[in-house]
Amino acid sequence: MIKEITAHEFDRYAINHALGSYHQSSNYASLMTKYGYERIYLAYYNKTGDIEGATMLLIKKIKHFFKYAYAPKGFLINYSNSKLVSKFTNEIKSYAKTKHIIFIKINPEIATYVYDKKFNKHELSNHKIIDTLIDNGYIKLKDNIYFESILPRFNAVLNLKDYDIKKIDPTNRNRINSSRRKGLEIETTDKNRIKDIYPLFENKKRRRNLNYYKNYFQIFKENLDADIFLVTLNNEKYLKNSKDVFEKEQERNKKLTDLLFKKNTEENLKKKMASDNLLTVYKNDIINATYNVTDKNEIIAGAFCIRFKNHVHIVISGFNSLYSYLNPNYFLHNEIIEYYKDNYDYLDLNGITGDFTSSNPYRGLNEFKLGFKPNIYEFIGEFDLVINKHLYDFLLTIGLLQKEFKKGKND
Repeated sequence: MIKEITAHEFDRYAINHALGSYHQSSNYASLMTKYGYERIYLAYYNKTGDIEGATMLLIKKIKHFFKYAYAPKGFLINYSNSKLVSKFTNEIKSYAKTKHIIFIKINPEIATYVYDKKFNKHELSNHKIIDTLIDNGYIKLKDNIYFESILPRFNAVLNLKDYDIKKIDPTNRNRINSSRRKGLEIETTDKNRIKDIYPLFENKKRRRNLNYYKNYFQIFKENLDADIFLVTLNNEKYLKNSKDVFEKEQERNKKLTDLLFKKNTEENLKKKMASDNLLTVYKNDIINATYNVTDKNEIIAGAFCIRFKNHVHIVISGFNSLYSYLNPNYFLHNEIIEYYKDNYDYLDLNGITGDFTSSNPYRGLNEFKLGFKPNIYEFIGEFDLVINKHLYDFLLTIGLLQKEFKKGKND
């Protein structure tokens, strides 16, 4: 049977569950109560009195009359146990009826496909869970390729223990090394500096207002589960490093010139031309550093991260496009990886799209994240467990559900 439990009891169960996530936590519930949701913690007890499943439900009214519930990242149950899914579903439907809930939305963090380095998809045994849910009355919503659902369906997850900058994509590696040379520095803080990095999120399609992120950080910070990263430019360091590498390359270029006179081969010519190009790059860096009027404390990139169990999640990040020539986003992400890799196992780089073609409008985002060589997972997607079909169909017909779950509204 299903019973209501306390936030403490729920968190104690969730932290040890295989599907436990920060979305299924009292912290996240506290955040969402500030945006029109009521929170309830439920546990499913078997006949011997042991808990076999639990969930945090966010309950909200639409137009003051119609109530639905949302279980972010899904119920904490063993979805591979079809009998348990059936029992849990029947119990939670009965409970939902007492609360006049029309439907419950879930989006379990269960991977159904994994992609190899060539973006070929490989089906996992978890794919069978889709049939189990459908058999138990869950309606599978349309699969999205981009970011149409509440939470991304495709995620890039980096194994921090295997991370080696030498093994990542050469483009990412070169840009990271370049950003280091150009005087970028990073600061990690557990103080609420969201207001300082919020302007960097301006072009994010899923961006919420500033107070949302302030509340988000403040709630998770209370349990020391949140960090903010700030990237700034040390212009003096940028100028000094640029002069140093320019002088070294200048000496090398002279030697290559002499060598080319003595031995005019195609290989030596290529080396000389490559050196000429580097001198141009380094000279431009000197010019940029000399005439750069950037405030020493100006933040040019930043990120907000949450830690949960052995995972780190990048909630949101951004950079000032005026300084894209400094590759601040590459520097930021590599420094985040280096910061966490000794104490955590995985870094969730957040969503990517399921479109791996050259025509993908989010191609740049995909290439950037995939350049760090993460594992690519496709999750099971969204399902609605309908309690009152008549009202559910009515809300669909008049467009209230489409409006309620408009992209980015509940992420």
